[in-house]
Amino acid sequence: MAFTRATGKHRRPGRMQRTTARAAGVAALTTTGVIGTLAVSASAAEPAAEQTGLMPVITLGDSVAEQIDAQAVAQQQAAEEAAAERRAEAAAKKLAEQRAEEAREAKERAAREAERKRLNTYVPPIGGSYISTGYQAGGSLWSSGSHTGIDFHAASGTPVHAVGSGTVVEAGWDGAYGNQVVIRMNDGSYTQYSHLSSIAVSVGRTVTPGEQIALSGATGNVTGPHLHFEARTSAEYGSDVDPVAYLRSHGVSL
Repeated sequence: MAFTRATGKHRRPGRMQRTTARAAGVAALTTTGVIGTLAVSASAAEPAAEQTGLMPVITLGDSVAEQIDAQAVAQQQAAEEAAAERRAEAAAKKLAEQRAEEAREAKERAAREAERKRLNTYVPPIGGSYISTGYQAGGSLWSSGSHTGIDFHAASGTPVHAVGSGTVVEAGWDGAYGNQVVIRMNDGSYTQYSHLSSIAVSVGRTVTPGEQIALSGATGNVTGPHLHFEARTSAEYGSDVDPVAYLRSHGVSL
């Protein structure tokens, strides 16, 4: 069998035209039940819709189909760009939150380190003073025959400070020492502050470097107001060590 093609210049049908033609062909075969060979000439007239029983089909040209395709592509691209923008915003927000958390943690670490250094710092027990009587100085003023601490020059009522961090284990009257405070330091050593005119702490109180614990005075066995300071290995009398060497070992210049 041979198919006859109409003469003249022909153009390949557009996509929607081809789809329309296939739909019309299937409908025609279903209606007539006839399968045969069709020969179409260029001058053949198209049957009316009333004769074929088919509804007219609107055929779109290539330019319209291409416009629809372009719109679909543009919409898909816009959706993808919007999704990418949302992902970028979410990633930026997460990064900002992560950096804020890291900054907060760094600030907390710095604060903890600063506090640790502060608590490990030692200071003189009397500010702006000097040592008037040295360690182990001899004389009849001391029952042991020598000075068990050092004396800081201070008028009565001068603020007395804890030299470092620790816990008060004694606070009150103690014979020749008069009013005194004994602190167990965080490193296990002990410091004693004697001849006080008043005491500002009680047993069990935790103190920090430079915290005021008392006022200097002339209570107990003294010849005048001053602060007697001792460094000890225990809270008991007789366990004294060189207070100057003790303070210098903790970074205090005297």
